[in-house]
Amino acid sequence: MNVKKVKFIIIGGGLSGLTTANILLEKGEEDFIILEARNRAGGRIFTKEGIDLGATWFQEQHIYTNDLLKKYNLDSFKQYSRGKSVLIYNSMAPAHLFESDPNAPGAKRICGSSEALIKALSKPVTANLELDSPVTSIKMLDHYLEVKVSDQNYHAEKVIICVPPKIAKNIEYTPPLPDNLIEVMQTTHTWMSNAIKVGISYPEAFWKKKGLSGTIIGQIGPVIELYDHCNALENKYSLMGFVNEGLREETKASRKERILTYLEKHLGPEAGNYKSYIEKDWSKEKYTSGKSLKSEYMSPQYGNPIFEKTFLDGRLYFSGTETSSVYGGYLEGAIYSGLNAAKRILS
Repeated sequence: MNVKKVKFIIIGGGLSGLTTANILLEKGEEDFIILEARNRAGGRIFTKEGIDLGATWFQEQHIYTNDLLKKYNLDSFKQYSRGKSVLIYNSMAPAHLFESDPNAPGAKRICGSSEALIKALSKPVTANLELDSPVTSIKMLDHYLEVKVSDQNYHAEKVIICVPPKIAKNIEYTPPLPDNLIEVMQTTHTWMSNAIKVGISYPEAFWKKKGLSGTIIGQIGPVIELYDHCNALENKYSLMGFVNEGLREETKASRKERILTYLEKHLGPEAGNYKSYIEKDWSKEKYTSGKSLKSEYMSPQYGNPIFEKTFLDGRLYFSGTETSSVYGGYLEGAIYSGLNAAKRILS
């Protein structure tokens, strides 16, 4: 079997893995590869037709995200929230209209979509990135770890796992990982794993003309959250949000009809005059959700201290937003863990 020898292997080409890879490159380390199971980089950052169907928002206090955007000359803009928003809390009562405080610190988005950050991070490490490379096993040998991808073996001094802990648990480890680590990996909720996102583009931002923000909040409708998703240049007009998971087993046609009817009711008949309608059900993503789907409506617990330890003779490290001790489940958590992982393996 063919064997490739490298100093470092990064498993997962999402935001965390790409952040680590770029730091290695900056520190003069070129002897590494990124093994990404999907046919694209980015992980749970995924943009289609200009609509962010994965990670979307960050905030002013997310210092690592803001710093990374500056570093790659990427701008950001404030999430649109002016005008009346719709709150639906009772199917028997009329919707409640409210206005957000325009001076309150709000969510921000990346100009050119979240994918712009992935493109910027991918470019310097293109030569190190191997797509369609799902890792099946990691074995500890005398002075290195053997990482297997179908018919290809890799030998590395150190390996960083940057995929969700529940997905990483499916890799075969020799010797086996400690029981307490396996337990934490199994019980750590995978951020986005149960989300269904919808994006609808329009010929114009009709909601703004009507004095509406485009925001709809309510657990009882077919869309539990909806937001304005126009681009920074204000020349592409769309709404984006989260579909009620109760609609998961319905056909796409049925979901679409129910969602559009709902939007027409609360935003006006113009909601039916759309240009495109797209969905992304992350539970169907093998490398995000896996087989056991568990929805978390309370804030999941991230950043278990066990992920700060090393395993397999100090050669195996964990990273990713679920492992982050700060802002786990956010872009910020992924970036922080990526920076932290680079620092740890280089020390």
